[in-house]
Amino acid sequence: LPQIHCSSCIWLLENLHKLNTGIIQSRVNFQRKEITIVFHADRFSLRKAAELLTQIGYEPHISLNDIEDKKITTYDRSRVFKLGIAGFCFGNIMMLSFPEYFSSGNYTDKGMKEFFGYLNLLLSLPVFFYSASEFYISAWKSLKQKFLNIDAPIALAVIITFTRSIYDIISGTGAGYLDSMSGIVFFMLVGRFFQDKTYQSLSFERDYKSYFPISVTVKKNGIEENIPVSQLKAGNRIVIHNNELIPADSILFYGKAAIDYSFVTGESVPIEKTLGEIVYAGGKQLGGTLEMEVVKEVSQSYLTQLWNNETFDRIWEKKVSFIHELSRQFTWILFAIAISAGLYWYLNDPSKALNAVTSVLIVACPCALLLSATFTNGNMLHIFGNNKLYIKNASVIEAMADADVIVFDKTGTITQNNMAAVTWEGIELSSSEKDLIFTLVKQSTHPSSAAISHYLSSNVQLPINNFKHFIGEGMEGTVQGKYIRIGSLSFITGLKENAPATGKVYVRINDKLTGHFTIQNEYRKGFEELIRQLSEKYRLALVSGDNSAEQKRLTNLFGAENTILFDQSPENKLQFIERLQKNGHKVVMIGDGLNDAGALKKSDVGIVVSDNINNFSPACDAILEGTMFSRLGSFFDYAKTGKKIIIGSFIISIIYNIIGLSFAVQGTLSPVIAAILMPISSVSIVAFTTGVSALMAKRHLR
Repeated sequence: LPQIHCSSCIWLLENLHKLNTGIIQSRVNFQRKEITIVFHADRFSLRKAAELLTQIGYEPHISLNDIEDKKITTYDRSRVFKLGIAGFCFGNIMMLSFPEYFSSGNYTDKGMKEFFGYLNLLLSLPVFFYSASEFYISAWKSLKQKFLNIDAPIALAVIITFTRSIYDIISGTGAGYLDSMSGIVFFMLVGRFFQDKTYQSLSFERDYKSYFPISVTVKKNGIEENIPVSQLKAGNRIVIHNNELIPADSILFYGKAAIDYSFVTGESVPIEKTLGEIVYAGGKQLGGTLEMEVVKEVSQSYLTQLWNNETFDRIWEKKVSFIHELSRQFTWILFAIAISAGLYWYLNDPSKALNAVTSVLIVACPCALLLSATFTNGNMLHIFGNNKLYIKNASVIEAMADADVIVFDKTGTITQNNMAAVTWEGIELSSSEKDLIFTLVKQSTHPSSAAISHYLSSNVQLPINNFKHFIGEGMEGTVQGKYIRIGSLSFITGLKENAPATGKVYVRINDKLTGHFTIQNEYRKGFEELIRQLSEKYRLALVSGDNSAEQKRLTNLFGAENTILFDQSPENKLQFIERLQKNGHKVVMIGDGLNDAGALKKSDVGIVVSDNINNFSPACDAILEGTMFSRLGSFFDYAKTGKKIIIGSFIISIIYNIIGLSFAVQGTLSPVIAAILMPISSVSIVAFTTGVSALMAKRHLR
């Protein structure tokens, strides 16, 4: 939608479900100027969606080109041009109004007064018709949908100020308020420009391709080579190894397939496929090497259709910012004051009635409300980013401040990836036996396998035959004629364990149990102190897909009063978040992997912990670098200050409005008072919000 240009556009477009009940959800990608709409196919259609968007002023640009085609992106300079013109005209109108200010409108040279008045009017035309155009467009769109957004009173204030000024100048009764009008537009555009710059370049909205490997192994004439996934074509013969993701719908030609579709469906039980069957994209191979022939390109795969409606098809509505409600109430109060003042003077002195009404609407423009929120949240987003918490938008800060429950995933979230304490107990391993074990564990990307391979530190990978991987149990294979089996005690010996093994991985070489590795998770630095801090202010929970081997240790850390759940599927995690929300809680979910995707989306705030922010991660509201994990408590404290800063700036704005309204309701508002109040109120709001937010950052994030 090329017409998307501001936060009001985003709000309107993400509330399409209020305009048509056939729409379930609509989400805007501001940077790419795109919208994704989920709708009931039996009650709505794609055509109706296009017609609705066109009706409200966002005619869609639909391209059926392959999604891999590179789009030509151009920088939209219109906002810069509007800002520059408004600033130039505002400055010159202020300068040409100095004689009016210093003489209180009583200077004697009538010809010069008229000349300056008409020159100001000429300078105001591009501000009124071009620079302020986006406010009129936004206000008109909202009014067409019977909704009063914050741009409506701003547009009304600009129109009334301009109209009143024309009357004053032409009739010779005054110099008008063109400096105030151009000042309103200029400061609002500054705020909008700053707001645009706060959108982060990180991708918070992930599609199916985000989880595919960058390259895939292709076999041609018996020779294997790696090519980018984007270059994969139908007919290519691809080689898929253990624990690799299948990037495109393909026919199985060689190997025994055990496909894990938990990425797509949340179901962890693998599905076996026979030769000649189609294996859909998104599945993960849990057995040995497969050879497959691609039947559909990545962009046309079945997973494209499944992504948003098959995996987690529950749709919900995120909280609407309190700014919208506050601005709406302010607008109605403003209208009430204007009408009351007009009625009073109409009954007592009709000559002052129109002057009182227009003066109230001029001086009480709600631009300070929007400026305070824009600059506060914009500066906070920037500060959070500097501290390596990359937040999607301002509403996330508000949701963080309102949260009362924090839910953690375990593996990769509170534990450090690729870091675990490994010890060996049993018969001392020779270098050749270490090579055998190393070769087997390198076939898997499971965290325990990665920890053991790192512990063994061998560089020798030997040929392996008859490799098999058993979900939740272990793996086996033949290396240099020796049968190796690695996994749980029951998998190795057939003996049942009375309780989950505390990170023990047993090894059997041929018919001999040689011993076991003990693997203990390494929690992230500062984790224990973080839990102590958060438990004083929040209800905490840990929901993990792992077994309960570390339950005692984690219960001691979290406390018996907090919930700790193990062996949870992705669906279980989502349902746990739902139950908390139904009980009135505001929930933050902190995770890292695909199995957290549903819970992250369902929660009021979904935060992904990543040790490399350029790596793939689920759809989320914020991305936190792993090195800053211990500072989560400080981030939540800082988020709470945002609302206080905005309310403080509102109070400052109200003080200015009271001063201005005291003149306006009497019908005695002069251009000098308006010219002083308008820029001073805007500048002081900007200075207060940016200054205090920076000061609070030093206090909470030092």
